[in-house]
Amino acid sequence: MKNIVAGNWKSNKLIDEAQQLFNDIQSIIRNVEKTEVIIAPPLPYLGQLAALSNSKLSIGAQQTSAFGMGAFTGEVTSEMLKSVGVTWVIIGHSERREGFGETNEVVRKKVRSALNNGLKVILCCGENLSDRQSNDHFEWVGNQIRDGLSGVSAEEMNDVVIAYEPIWAIGTGQTASSAQAQEMHAHIRGIVKGLFDETVGNHCRVLYGGSCKPDNAQELFSQPDVNGGLIGGASLQADSFAAIVSASEMQH
Repeated sequence: MKNIVAGNWKSNKLIDEAQQLFNDIQSIIRNVEKTEVIIAPPLPYLGQLAALSNSKLSIGAQQTSAFGMGAFTGEVTSEMLKSVGVTWVIIGHSERREGFGETNEVVRKKVRSALNNGLKVILCCGENLSDRQSNDHFEWVGNQIRDGLSGVSAEEMNDVVIAYEPIWAIGTGQTASSAQAQEMHAHIRGIVKGLFDETVGNHCRVLYGGSCKPDNAQELFSQPDVNGGLIGGASLQADSFAAIVSASEMQH
């Protein structure tokens, strides 16, 4: 089972910068064998970068619509994403939940839309500082996962990855300790086993998504239940992203 290192560029880079960064990353990772590498650029660039990608680098979208085709002005559907070469989609990112009001119900609909249209899903979950301080973080994350995976079959779980985001560690420079990350990842894996079975739980890849950087990636990825990372800021520079991919490669 390969680790995954996925770069979420969020709302950064103009098209020329995006193409340059994409080409640089693709060149640097050409010898990667043991890690699945995904880049999720801004939406307008998806088709263009998908046309440049090779077998070492998959294209992901940063979100998808909860609806299908029709009179939904401004929405981008899973069918559209698939048609331009997108393989993966990030769903339920904390910035979508907190900044754009995406509820667990909306997340669930998006997961269903993506899977129905042949996209693979990175399902995000995570708690804020108050939930952790009040010791509600396990219950909070558990509810997000149970809701997000409601109606998903054991077979469909082959196309689902879970990304744990300690919201209090995103963009703050703080990072969950490797022990904290392992504790939550083990909890997440236990929830998946409870929803499905041991086999599905053991094969579900759980990524860490909270300020993962070159200097902490190796320690995080060495934890038994951490199967790679969803990388934000460090994915905007080819050398730092490549260093995180290298840290993943060293775990096998």
